Amino acid sequence: MTRAAVAVLGAGAWGVALANVAAQGRPRVPLWAHDPKTAEMLMRDRENKRRLPGLPLAAAVAPTSDISVLREADIVLAVTPAQAIRTTARAARPYMRDGAAFVICAKGIERDRRKFLSEVASDELPQASVAVLSGPSFAVDVCRGLPTAVTLAAHDEALARSLCEELSTKTFRLYRSTDVRGVEIGGSAKNVLAIAAGMSHGRGLGASAQAALIARGFAELMRLGRALGARQETLMGLSGLGDLVLTCGSAQSRNFALGEALGRGEAVKDATHGKLAEGAFTARVLVEMARAHDVELPIAEAVDAILSARLSVNGAIEALLARPLKAED
Repeated sequence: MTRAAVAVLGAGAWGVALANVAAQGRPRVPLWAHDPKTAEMLMRDRENKRRLPGLPLAAAVAPTSDISVLREADIVLAVTPAQAIRTTARAARPYMRDGAAFVICAKGIERDRRKFLSEVASDELPQASVAVLSGPSFAVDVCRGLPTAVTLAAHDEALARSLCEELSTKTFRLYRSTDVRGVEIGGSAKNVLAIAAGMSHGRGLGASAQAALIARGFAELMRLGRALGARQETLMGLSGLGDLVLTCGSAQSRNFALGEALGRGEAVKDATHGKLAEGAFTARVLVEMARAHDVELPIAEAVDAILSARLSVNGAIEALLARPLKAED
């Protein structure tokens, strides 16, 4: 059986990991890098030495800086940062085939226009079938072939089923969903909540506080999800609770690492250590979206206030502990 042709947009750690997954059973998988120098280094070294040292590209992965390679793709995996999805989709538009799948593999909300990434892609690529891939997954685990399960969502059930069949491997398992919004909310909110979890850990508040923060953070995710029409089972699944647990419990998460640095007292401008933490861009828009729907997100609001230098970490802890006692929701 001939497999659908796949191309990957974005050559960071997650892009490399997904290219390696797609390369299983395919003769060639183009891996597009925006920077020609990055493409050249990947071609020369056959690994992303900065992000995934010692983990080689699969033989079928073909690094390139020529986005016209999308002309031959049935499935395009968009693995650029969330705030770059619109620019990437716009650049891809002249080369995307009618009916080709554009699968968003970034997690976040467009900050300037307050749009979910599936909406961004639909704006820019009317000829494409848009889907979203999200769930508990670290690039290094996927590259090592360790068992990983994620969710792929598309409004069309048949498309979701087809993409899961095309992209699943023995160790990379995809579960399908038609709840695109629920999957996107989980992926966006968990990044913000992971920053809070990292702050708690960096401040040395203990395992009990960490567990409470994750549980109350999940309650916030559920409240916002319900207000925006997400399904409860989606929020309780891989792309919601599953991803929240992973990113709130490991310094492998860039968002957790950012929060941990803030908790140790580092300034916001220094705490990223040169790494992209999507939650730092999502916090403000997530809070604004919640307020527009009259939803309280005290933990997310505290993260936004700290990132905006309106509140210190200690001040945020005091404010959260001083909230009125209430029934658990």
